[in-house]
Amino acid sequence: MQLDFNGKKVLMRVDFNVPLNGNNEITDDTRMRAALPTIRHVLDQGGAVILMSHLGRPQKKRLDDGSINVEKFTLRHVVNHLSQLLNGASVAFCPKTVGEQAETMAANLAAGEVLVLENTRFQAEEAKGDATFAQQLAQLADIYVNDAFGTAHRAHASTTTVAQYFPKENKSFGFLMQKEIENATRVLNDPARPLTAIIGGAKVSDKILLLERLIDLANHIIIGGGMAYTFVKAQGGQTGNSLVEEDKQDLALQLLAKAKDKGVQIHLPADSVIADNFAADAQHEVQPSAAVPHGWMGLDIGPDARAAFAAVIQASKTILWNGPMGVFEMPNFANGTKQIAQSVADATATGAFSLVGGGDSVAAVNQMGLADAVSYVSTGGGAMLEFLEGKELPGIAAMR
Repeated sequence: MQLDFNGKKVLMRVDFNVPLNGNNEITDDTRMRAALPTIRHVLDQGGAVILMSHLGRPQKKRLDDGSINVEKFTLRHVVNHLSQLLNGASVAFCPKTVGEQAETMAANLAAGEVLVLENTRFQAEEAKGDATFAQQLAQLADIYVNDAFGTAHRAHASTTTVAQYFPKENKSFGFLMQKEIENATRVLNDPARPLTAIIGGAKVSDKILLLERLIDLANHIIIGGGMAYTFVKAQGGQTGNSLVEEDKQDLALQLLAKAKDKGVQIHLPADSVIADNFAADAQHEVQPSAAVPHGWMGLDIGPDARAAFAAVIQASKTILWNGPMGVFEMPNFANGTKQIAQSVADATATGAFSLVGGGDSVAAVNQMGLADAVSYVSTGGGAMLEFLEGKELPGIAAMR
């Protein structure tokens, strides 16, 4: 960010899509804290900051009468906490995203002050990338800064369209965006080897493009979570009631064959923690992943798989982790994901570069207090996934 912010109004897109509890209290402020260096930099340089963000999906979760659920999705909930994070800095809230009130409050904003605009997704024009809406946002400020990597894969008005209303010398990525791009690019373009990708989650169909890209990139691919059972069954294993995508078994075999041709080792879990029901208190035991009895389902990787995966991770120089190894929300089926988190941290301590991206894998390192023990924790789940798949993200392309 080589711009001069002194005396300027800065329109900044951040990702304050934070989880709230039933009392509308923030339960995890990771995304807010990630944006602080950029906000503080502008304020320290003598600028004023006008923040835009979305929170949830208010257009899809309207009230029974069809109106927006303002109380559930208003960004007013983040204002006091943001002021605390900024050591008591003045943070005002505008109940409108654009229009006369927003223009007046932006115009009256003094250097060192922050204004939070109402949820951009209260406006249907946001998701449409509407030019008029974007222009109204652009009128509020002199400079545009995009620091919202988590929404960079959305061609929305506040992430993409708005950039066209600022000349090149008056727009920039924030520090968070720069770090996200640099760290992901390091894995894709300049990895120390061996490179191990750890891919979890429920479905192969969600990760097809990523797996195909990784076969061209990685030395080892560890597959866990529900998606592993599609591969196990495709190879003739008995998977009981485990999650299996029947229509993706041929694809699984094709991916295994392609990996073999390229000399890439795909590691599937040798054993699993299986349960007689999809419930936290279900009966559970350990069985080979290819011998799950009828009526039982695999909900986590077993101890043999954990040990084998840990050995691969420990021998790696670059590690990419996206997705959990089991049903991480249930304590009885969280041990595999926790072991992977610890193994990634241990490998990092001995010199590996580790990039963790994707909701549950990020939650795992945060819950275990290991966020500072890995090289980089991405704030963008879907955005990081698409970046690693090789797609050009609209929010990045618009700035270039």
